[in-house]
Amino acid sequence: MESRRTIFHRPAPPAQPRTGALRHGRPHALKRRQVHQSRQHSPKEAAIETHPTTALLPLLDEEELAALAQDIEENGLLQPIVLDPQGRILDGRGRLTACERVGIEPAFLTYEQDNVDAYVLSVNLRRRNLTKGQTAMITVKARSLKGQDGRSPREQTARSLGEQLGVATAVMGRASIVLQHAPDLVDPVINGAMGLNEAYAAAQENKAKANSAEAQLAKLREEDPELATRVAEGQLSLAGAWAERRERVEEQKRQRRVATQLLCEVLPSLAQVRGSRTFALYDPDLAPPGRAVTQEVIKHAATALAEMASVWQERNLP
Repeated sequence: MESRRTIFHRPAPPAQPRTGALRHGRPHALKRRQVHQSRQHSPKEAAIETHPTTALLPLLDEEELAALAQDIEENGLLQPIVLDPQGRILDGRGRLTACERVGIEPAFLTYEQDNVDAYVLSVNLRRRNLTKGQTAMITVKARSLKGQDGRSPREQTARSLGEQLGVATAVMGRASIVLQHAPDLVDPVINGAMGLNEAYAAAQENKAKANSAEAQLAKLREEDPELATRVAEGQLSLAGAWAERRERVEEQKRQRRVATQLLCEVLPSLAQVRGSRTFALYDPDLAPPGRAVTQEVIKHAATALAEMASVWQERNLP
């Protein structure tokens, strides 16, 4: 149990910031009092906001928090809670909670440099024994949150942060793929419930499906723009559109089959009549009901033949 306390309360000292990076002080909402080891709980202080990057880090579990609180009760707060200039917690959420549990008033330091994310991740990587996968996932998520608010040119990219923290570029790349294609697995990776490699495999499957869907939509757009438009507008699912497309193709095949059979039955016989006395032998009284040949029928037939000749020429058929 003592070793667990040591991990979280007396870590290997992180790389110290440049002179002036940390200044002693307290958030405005907290009264200025000396650090002491009183067992009496101090009056409830105003809640202290947590920096967004720090909020991504896994919280201590109950066993770890109890061990930390016991250590602080026995030895006092050996490492102050670090705030940014806006008074938000950068490091020490667990220590602050532990102090509240045992009635020890916390001390605070203010971190005044720009590389806040690097500082937060660096101190926690050393103290919390985070895996490279957890560190990479926290880093890319922190950068994505910064990207939503707009990032200044001075802020580091996820890749540069990863390099500074000793996380390989390939690991950062896998974390980025998870963030893009399996966002529901980001928090399980950060919390240690799932390894980065497992989440990456699932993200790769999702990415392949997405790429396949994009390719299918592009093909649908070429074959049937109307159906593709309905998919894009959310009126029809991609699977439903392809099912309808197959039905349309089958119907087109059926229509072509019927038309071909009809033309093959009628036209060869009509062609054989040319140059014979068949026309002169026609007897209206012998025509089957509803199929008599009239001048109007001949006119329509001639139009149909002219249209056929035009289509055959366009299609370059023999």
